[in-house]
Amino acid sequence: MDAYSNTIITAVDKIKNAVVKIDIRRKSRRRQEQNGSGSGFIFSSDGMIFTNSHVVNGADEIAATFLDGSTETAYLVGEDPNSDLAIIKTSGSNFSVASLANSDHLQIGQLAIAIGNPLGYQHTITAGVVSALGRTLRLGNGVTIDNVIQTDVALNPGNSGGPMIDGNGEVFGINTATLRGANGLSFSLDINLAKALASDLIKYGKIRRAHIGVMLQEIQLNQRVINVFQLESTKGLLITDLLENSPAFHSNLQKGDILLQVNDSDINSINDLFQRLRVDAIGKALKLTVLRSGKLKEDVYIIPVLKN
Repeated sequence: MDAYSNTIITAVDKIKNAVVKIDIRRKSRRRQEQNGSGSGFIFSSDGMIFTNSHVVNGADEIAATFLDGSTETAYLVGEDPNSDLAIIKTSGSNFSVASLANSDHLQIGQLAIAIGNPLGYQHTITAGVVSALGRTLRLGNGVTIDNVIQTDVALNPGNSGGPMIDGNGEVFGINTATLRGANGLSFSLDINLAKALASDLIKYGKIRRAHIGVMLQEIQLNQRVINVFQLESTKGLLITDLLENSPAFHSNLQKGDILLQVNDSDINSINDLFQRLRVDAIGKALKLTVLRSGKLKEDVYIIPVLKN
């Protein structure tokens, strides 16, 4: 068998027992049941499962089905619609656990493998490559999700909440969305961001965070720029849009600015920015250092607000 196939088979074998099919039931006011399904994966041996918020939001009953066909009742631990992340839990212990990668080490072009339950076909495998990193994704309902990984892996309804893994069988993303009418454009929530959110979801059931209202793309800085301004970081965040009526919209930030620092500390990734936008940043002025038209600007200030 060829090396590519062997890599996929070996990677899937490492995680397959941690991947679950999620079925939910919602009761409407007319007492008609509305059913839905998605995917998820176990990240702790006591039955904690990552999935998407939109998979389990408003569910009255949640069930997790494992590879061997067994089913466990689950309950919602916490969810964050702003990142489309949710954690559910089943009873029991000694579950097979997915290994979580450090997504900071991801590279464009590397192997990406999705495992999920598209259209109800349990444990379906699709593969492709990582197409871009550090995207901000705007959903149809107006919600923007930060730190999204773009791939060309085929995803369909039912894949939502399932793992995107690398060639070592480690999860680097949580499959969250495709763009309607687009081919080869699929998106996954960065696993490092999911790990950062998990403790608050488990502790409080929700996430409270500061919001500045920018759409971002992680970029590699030109070496000339690094040399001229004697920058320690090699990366920045390109501001691709300013959300209307947001703090960024009313600041002196501009579309096309490259964000380099917050309060004189380097920002190498959207995860770095997220760490600066914890709830205690709300209402406090942040000093931003940006690169604009080849010039360094250090006089940009912004006051984060609570993200609803």
